[in-house]
Formats: sequence, C-alpha cells, structure tokens
Amino acid sequence: MSDLAPETRDWLRKNGFAVATEDLWVEALTHGSLGEARDYDRLEFLGDRVLGLSIAHWLYEDGPDAEGRLAQRLNALVDKASCARIASELGASEHIRLGKQARADGTAESDNVLGDIMESLLGAQFLEAGFDSARELVHLLWRDAVESTAGRAKHPKSALQEWAAGNQRRSPRYELVERSGPDHQARFTVKVSIHNVGEAEATASSKQEAETEAARKFMETFG
Repeated sequence: MSDLAPETRDWLRKNGFAVATEDLWVEALTHGSLGEARDYDRLEFLGDRVLGLSIAHWLYEDGPDAEGRLAQRLNALVDKASCARIASELGASEHIRLGKQARADGTAESDNVLGDIMESLLGAQFLEAGFDSARELVHLLWRDAVESTAGRAKHPKSALQEWAAGNQRRSPRYELVERSGPDHQARFTVKVSIHNVGEAEATASSKQEAETEAARKFMETFG
C-alpha cells in the first residue's frame, strides 16, 4: 500500500505532475531525516539535470544572447534559491515527509530542502512521463521567472569585481565569519571587504548565497 497521502496526490496533480507510480512520488517527497531506505537524493540529482537542460534550451530558443549572457541567466534561474521560491509558491513544505524532530526544527521551510524537493519532483516527472512532459512543466512553473529580469543584470560578485578593477582597487576578499545551525538548516555569515574602501556582511543558507548577498550590499553602500 502506498504512503502517498490523498491530499498530496491531489496537490501534485493540481500542479501538473503526472502521478501514476505513487511510490516514486513518495520517494520524491521523503527527506533523509525520516530514516527510510529511499529518500529524494537520487531524484534530486536527476531533476537538477532535467531543469538545467530545459531552461538552457528555452533560453537558447528565446533570443540571440551570447554564451556568457546565456550562462548568467541560466545560473540565476536554476539556482537553489529559484527552485526554493517556486516550491514555496506551490506549497511544497506541507507535503514533505520529514522526521518529527526535523519538522519541529523548521526543515520544511529551509531553502536548501525546498530547492532539493523541487528538483526531485522534476526528476520524478521525467521518470513518470518523459522529458517532453518534464520540460512542459518547467515552462509552466518557471515562466514568470524567465520573463522577469532574473539573470539579466550582472551577478553581484562579478559587478563588484569589475567595480574594484575599474577603480584601481584590490580584488574583493570574502571571509566566512560564522557558520551556525544544524547541517540540514545551516546558516552562513560572510564578510566581503576591499582594502581602503569598506566591508559588508550577509547571512544566507549557503556560503555562495551569503557571498552574493554581501557583494550586493557592498555595491549598494560603496558602489
């Protein structure tokens, strides 16, 4: 008997997922904290590639942007924060299968976990209905993001690097100030500084995201 709750099955179908093999979708929504033999890790790996190819092809067909601009937009559209935002908009946190303590710790609201879940669901869609179906689902869920300015502006770290070079300053220096929280809900505080200019700090759920936010704050203050 499947462990897929009826309300979760209905939620998946309402959002365009082709639910037939229910055990597959149970796996896609199962966090490692539950201690079951299969969790979403393998499907996340697959879904990450499905998403990347779907978005890359979409951007390629969308206009004549050069490779550098295509890569910039792709990275912005498929990063963990983008996946987490879409999963949150769908209400995915209510349907993640978690251990009791992880649920109490707020793991279902973690950007890292929500991003992973979004990718695992796309992996399940690919296995259940094929690549064309998964790509259509990506087009449905990512349309607003693709049509927005996401990835069109220069990445904050690139902008800061160019600003420093253009102003005859030393390259930005990034330093991990603090890492806190359990592994499944870690928080990273990063400081970026430029000699004889100033510094800025930011905290996020990954070191890379904290560096990006710190660079953005630095440019807002000193750029």
